[in-house]
Amino acid sequence: MLLSYEWLTKYLQIDLTPTELGEKIERTSVEVDSVTQRQAGLKKLVVGEIESVVKHPDAGHLNICQVAVGAGIVQQIVCGAPNVTVGKKVIVALPGARVAGNQKIKKAKMRGVKSDGMLCALDEIGFDEEIVPDEWKDGIYFLPDDAQLGDEIYHYLGMDESLLDLDVTPNRGDMLSLRGVVYDLAAVLNQPVIFDETPAPALGQQSSATDISAAAPVELATQYQLQVVKNVTVASSPLWLQIKLWNAGIKPINNVVDVTNYVMLKLGQPLHAYDLDKITGKNLQVRRAQSTEQLVTLDGTQRDLDDNDVVIADQAGPVALAGLMGGEATKVNAKTQQIVLEAAAFSSVATRKMAQKEGLHTDASQRFERGIDQGNVTKALNYAAGLLQQIAAGTASQGTVVGQQTPVSETKITVTPLKINQVLGTSLQPVEIEQLFKRLGFKVTPTATQLVVTVPTRCWDLKLPADLYEEIARIYGYDHIPTTLPVTNTTQGRLTEKQRLLRQTRRTMEGLGFSHAISYSLTTAAKATMFNWEPSVETSMKWPMSSDHAVLRQNLIAGLLDDISYNQARGVQNVSLYEQGRVFFRTQAQVRPIEKEHLAGAVSGFLASANWATNAEPVDFFQLKGLVEQYLASLNLAGTIQYKPTSTVKQLHPNQTAEVWLSDQLVGLIGQVHPLIAQSFHIKPTYVFELDLEKLALAPKQVQHYQPISAYPSIKRDIAMLVGEQVSNAAIEAVITDKAGAYLQSLTLFDVYAGNRIPKDQRSLAYSLTFSNPQATLQDEIINQKIEKITTALKTEFQATIR
Repeated sequence: MLLSYEWLTKYLQIDLTPTELGEKIERTSVEVDSVTQRQAGLKKLVVGEIESVVKHPDAGHLNICQVAVGAGIVQQIVCGAPNVTVGKKVIVALPGARVAGNQKIKKAKMRGVKSDGMLCALDEIGFDEEIVPDEWKDGIYFLPDDAQLGDEIYHYLGMDESLLDLDVTPNRGDMLSLRGVVYDLAAVLNQPVIFDETPAPALGQQSSATDISAAAPVELATQYQLQVVKNVTVASSPLWLQIKLWNAGIKPINNVVDVTNYVMLKLGQPLHAYDLDKITGKNLQVRRAQSTEQLVTLDGTQRDLDDNDVVIADQAGPVALAGLMGGEATKVNAKTQQIVLEAAAFSSVATRKMAQKEGLHTDASQRFERGIDQGNVTKALNYAAGLLQQIAAGTASQGTVVGQQTPVSETKITVTPLKINQVLGTSLQPVEIEQLFKRLGFKVTPTATQLVVTVPTRCWDLKLPADLYEEIARIYGYDHIPTTLPVTNTTQGRLTEKQRLLRQTRRTMEGLGFSHAISYSLTTAAKATMFNWEPSVETSMKWPMSSDHAVLRQNLIAGLLDDISYNQARGVQNVSLYEQGRVFFRTQAQVRPIEKEHLAGAVSGFLASANWATNAEPVDFFQLKGLVEQYLASLNLAGTIQYKPTSTVKQLHPNQTAEVWLSDQLVGLIGQVHPLIAQSFHIKPTYVFELDLEKLALAPKQVQHYQPISAYPSIKRDIAMLVGEQVSNAAIEAVITDKAGAYLQSLTLFDVYAGNRIPKDQRSLAYSLTFSNPQATLQDEIINQKIEKITTALKTEFQATIR
């Protein structure tokens, strides 16, 4: 929520700068995202007056304006705005000025005519297009007639005010209004509160049933009141009111709508105004919608309703979504003469569900979801009606029409100074605690050992003693609470095996050159089911944030491909990413999915850059397989890792994909992304892997035993053979390892050849074997016997020809 520092100073004596005040609020109440001024970065923007306008001789849509800017200076400015008018005060950007986007204004010629500056619209000087009033969105802005020529324009538009952007948490709904912030800051700064906004007396007659009637069930609205204002003149709001709104990020509409938004900002009570003459039957009731009903809301969207929606309806049907937005059919426009103001406290649960269903989150729904001060509903309604008498020349009816008015009372909470000090670790005296409560505006009745605290209705979220402990802590000051260590007899904490695995995984992957990526757990239905090697049913959200975040993911690879696409679209061609996160699997019979920790990696482009000694080579299957092997080796797994070719995963290349097996258990996939899938993601050739960390965490591990280097020499032997192309290296190594015995120290494939002088459908493989006995010198006879066993087994198993 944007809040003006200058508006706050009208109610509090603040001797802090806006930045210092923002830090104070952040330390005690809610986070402050930023402290800004709209005029920041702008310069040489002054008040000018258009003295004459003539058409450009070579461009009919352009006008040549003579603009006085003070001190007898007249600037010639060519302008294309359709509303340039002689005698109007305008925003002039002089040569050398800086406007929105840090754009510099220079002297120029437009179709051969000199132009010394620029006449500006609001969006051209930094106003968001969404808050520019409709009457100014297609032309330049007219300043007040009393603006002084040559003055800087910032004060006239409220651009010199410092705006604090409060990030209000759900438990601090009271901070969504000037009133709430003033009361909170008064306690923090230890100042009395002067915030008595007395409504202007109503000038009309007592409301009667012929004007309007209302009804609301208590389960949908604990407060529902109406007030009629007749004979209004709908027009643009005065500039002071528009400034208050656009500085809070709200678009000015007209004086009636603007008053409702102003009261919401000031007092925290959302209001809505209906055109009374458009309400069928002169009756408004809060009820559940019917599944066949529809409503066109003020944003022009036709909404299909169901019986979970809460609406305000007249005799003809729904006219508003309760707590969210009014309907198009009853909106206030320039022809409106009689209005009915609505103030309510709608069900926070119903409002939140409806906002999620419709994807419609408004300023009003934000406040109803968090709660409002139900003791201030009538006063806010009367205050708005009084303002409309002043601003719209209306006549407000006496009293309000009540559809529901649940009694509201202040909350009494009993606390003890002893318990407060025990919880906070302080040594505050009872009188100090009582004084802190009084700074908050709470009434305190002390007894011998207790304090009975009466909490006003504006702090509706305070209900328990623990809530008051927190209030004491933040007003006393978190940095004043002494540092203490907890007294405990528990044992020293340590990481679980799974936690150690996850931390080791991050260190290892980053050591291998991967960068850590984090993707959304929610994705599209198509991406959720990609790259799966386990059968699963998708888990869809009932109320998704968007269609791109509607289904829980069953893989991590799709998210990494999105990240690679993002990088390559911005010129980063060599990308190595990994993600460790949860995926979600579910059977048809399960309601809730099973969460599993997975690890995935994706590499596209080059793993290493070229230099004077080596050429850069694009990543291939075997490079990525080597990285995966290094990671798995770091886990000290007791079982045997095998890679078995597969073509069952349709999103991976059928000839460059393998399943990763640990002994007899499938633990992952590795392969090249299918070219068609890569094309759909707009990425270059990419290689990926994904591993099941749950299975790896539970797998038996080897205990590392370090042995001294053998003092005896080792013996090396080479074996070269011809085998069929279908025979895998893993199968051959398994046979060699089995027959070589305990003295085999290492086994390396050092040559692969196929082509000339090699029979078709065969290839030549050459292995280097190293034997060593740490206890004694090996004899050639023993090794020769082992080699004989190995060659015999190779001939038998694979019909190998030993070369």
